[in-house]
Amino acid sequence: MRLALAAGLGLMASFVIGYAQFASRLALREPVAVPRTDAIVVVTGGSQRIGDAIGLLGADRGSRLLISGVNEKTGREELAKLNPSSRELLACCVDLDYRARNTIGNAIEARRWVRQHGFGSLLLVTSNYHMPRTAAEFSHAMPGVRIVPHPVVTEQIDTTGWWNEWRAAKVLVPEYAKYLAARLRSMVEDDPETSRLSVIIGGRKPVSPKPPDALGPEHEKRTRAEPGQRGG
Repeated sequence: MRLALAAGLGLMASFVIGYAQFASRLALREPVAVPRTDAIVVVTGGSQRIGDAIGLLGADRGSRLLISGVNEKTGREELAKLNPSSRELLACCVDLDYRARNTIGNAIEARRWVRQHGFGSLLLVTSNYHMPRTAAEFSHAMPGVRIVPHPVVTEQIDTTGWWNEWRAAKVLVPEYAKYLAARLRSMVEDDPETSRLSVIIGGRKPVSPKPPDALGPEHEKRTRAEPGQRGG
């Protein structure tokens, strides 16, 4: 019992110390100098992330942008309404990924996109608190690709209050636990796309089994148009 108690206390202390290091190292401001990479990937989860990523594309920080994990009801027109000055960029240089279901899926779909275009470096855009786990997943899925983090800092979550504010802690503590799981998983699996661990930890398959052209508003438009076309 004493050994079990000591082990439990040791694990708890390690978790607390690790959490303190994790939270205290989160970026408090967005990078001023942004290097140019072959392409840009943004993980959905906040409108500011997408806006920042499109701005980086417009500033020629990458030749093409992948928005990964897009809601099936959101199309280019909806994104253009939110970013009216970037309508031309959205039409020419932005790809939408509807298949990724979680961060593991974001990395898998980004890898497919990278291989399709032959990119060697990525500017990775997501929230500052989400960046450690996302960067770990992307590096694990694409060890030969240079990943450059670009953390987005929002006023919605003040990460400086990680040690004394419940609003920050209730986001950061689970995020740290997920980050640990991602790091540990990467040590024992060869490929997240074929790993059973990625399904167990994520609660479901990280990528939708449906083909890319069977998802999103454009697919719905085609589906509605087909009966009329056949009838005509």
